[in-house]
Amino acid sequence: MRARLITVFLAPLLCILLALGGAYAWAAARSLQQEFVSQQQGDLSYFLTSARQALRTENPGMLESEMQRYAELYGAHIAVADRTGNLWDFGDGHVRSESARAQLDLALSGRRSDLAPGALPWTFRESTVVEPVFDDGKVIGAVMITLSLATLRENILLRWSVLVALSVLAILVLVYVGIRMAGWVLAPMRRLDDAMAAIEHGEMDARISDDTGPPEAGRMIRVFNSMADEIEGVVSRQQEFVLNASHELRNPLGVLMLRLEALAMGLDKKWDDEVEEVRAEGRRMASILDTMLRLARVDQRDSSFAPVDLAEAVAVRVRAWRDAAARKDVTLLLDIRGAALCVTDRTAVESALDAVLDNAVKFAPAGSIVGVTVERAGMVCRIAVQDQGPGLAPEDLERVTDRFWRSPRDQNVQGSGLGLAIATDLLAGLGGEVRIASPPNAGLRVTLQIPSGEPV
Repeated sequence: MRARLITVFLAPLLCILLALGGAYAWAAARSLQQEFVSQQQGDLSYFLTSARQALRTENPGMLESEMQRYAELYGAHIAVADRTGNLWDFGDGHVRSESARAQLDLALSGRRSDLAPGALPWTFRESTVVEPVFDDGKVIGAVMITLSLATLRENILLRWSVLVALSVLAILVLVYVGIRMAGWVLAPMRRLDDAMAAIEHGEMDARISDDTGPPEAGRMIRVFNSMADEIEGVVSRQQEFVLNASHELRNPLGVLMLRLEALAMGLDKKWDDEVEEVRAEGRRMASILDTMLRLARVDQRDSSFAPVDLAEAVAVRVRAWRDAAARKDVTLLLDIRGAALCVTDRTAVESALDAVLDNAVKFAPAGSIVGVTVERAGMVCRIAVQDQGPGLAPEDLERVTDRFWRSPRDQNVQGSGLGLAIATDLLAGLGGEVRIASPPNAGLRVTLQIPSGEPV
């Protein structure tokens, strides 16, 4: 966006600058040409009076010293021709070009020579002007001055060089002003983008406090801050409701379970199955409340990124889950394939891994193995959990991370259907992802992919 804004700002100005610079360069060249021709004609007019007297007396000596001094001073070729066309030349004694001879013949016929054509000076090597000399209305000769255009070309090129230098300086100033103006205009957009990214990562208190920039951006910043306040309030109220509801429901649930146990002691054995089903529902309700608490705390967490040794962190969690797995006759095996260092949020990773391990242990059959693999591949760290359970059908893999979704065949298994959904949300907050596969006859494989951050 910044490049486009600078282009939009600079393109018209550069076009205008080039157009004005080109017009000024052409006008400056034409002005120097006209000044050069005017000076040449003025010098020619100066010599007409002396040439008239010399031609009357047929005495070239009257002009010799003055014309030679002029020729040496200006590097010019100056000559006087009598009425027959013979030259009183004070140089090499001949007319240098056919065009000069044509102008001389025209002047001897009583007509003034034409002015130099309106062309750039490097088109010609020299400039020749010829004027007839009249005496009592009759042509008695002509005066011709030929000057080199080298000095004129140098003056024009010097003027153009100065113009180019000033144009380059002006372009640099415009570029600098354009960059600063683009930064000033886009500063609110960058702050807005940073604030939205912070809110996306869970920093609900992110706001834009600096109101520098165009006045038009002030309203946008105020609207964004107001919207962020409203979103923070809604999310906070939602989290507080979930926390309070899940916490407050635990007490009546505990009372119900105690009364159930008390009632069970006075019932006949024929009611044992019914009592056990009620106990199972109570445990399932307690599990749902625990999951709601964990989910609410996950949504309000503040990520703290730091260097983490994933191999060590995973080993700690696997040891913590071994007892729970052993009660279901499930074995946890850990395979650490080299160092797995990354910059991430350890708490979030551990919570996601707990959710996946809980799911794996829950659905793994008795006597089976749940394998946990840790490795690093380039800029990604992977934690894979492979169970030997029934797995999932291909059409169910896309829905398994939806909240509260459960496979139709597992409706009677204790759980809330939030484990993989929580893991997915946690990994998304870290910039990672959860990949789920169900190889044929190999259970379910859940892989946590975590960006490693800067190379460690």
